[in-house]
Amino acid sequence: MTRKRVAILISGRGSNMRALIEAAKTKDYPAEIVLVISNVADAGGLDFARKHGIETKVIEHQKFPSREIFDNAMDVALKAANTEIVALAGFMRLLSPRFLESWQGKMINIHPSLLPAYKGLHTHKRAIEAGEKFHGCTVHFVTPELDDGPTILQAKVPVMPSDSEAALAARVLEQEHKIYPEALRLVATGKAKL
Repeated sequence: MTRKRVAILISGRGSNMRALIEAAKTKDYPAEIVLVISNVADAGGLDFARKHGIETKVIEHQKFPSREIFDNAMDVALKAANTEIVALAGFMRLLSPRFLESWQGKMINIHPSLLPAYKGLHTHKRAIEAGEKFHGCTVHFVTPELDDGPTILQAKVPVMPSDSEAALAARVLEQEHKIYPEALRLVATGKAKL
């Protein structure tokens, strides 16, 4: 079995990145994590990736005069690593149309809501304030429209009357760690396509 070469983009602690790295350790997993790129030099996830023998690269967005030039630097790094699939895991940057076009159908993201509901930020707070009975997470293909690409997998959790934003976020995150590795498996084996 040839495993697909996957790069993960992070901006923070990389908890979903960790779930993907752990999944890729199993022999029958169809993807291998070959690179982790962060736009934040001290992102917590970088140390975890290094400890697991994965190449890391820091490409700080503020050091570039435009989004397009920053994205181009990432594109060069991804191609140099022979990346086949890009997984966004808490990567807090909007990507330029040209970059998205070049990775179309090969880039996935995890979002903490049941898309199409609650695109963007503060999803847990918004779900609680709206009185939702259920909330959850979605893995989807990345398209130019924010949090809008076709869904690969979703997981649903109940919203409890006593839920704080943090409590709901923790329950959703637990599900994210389960469905993201499964969604990557589907994309790597060609069972999920854009």
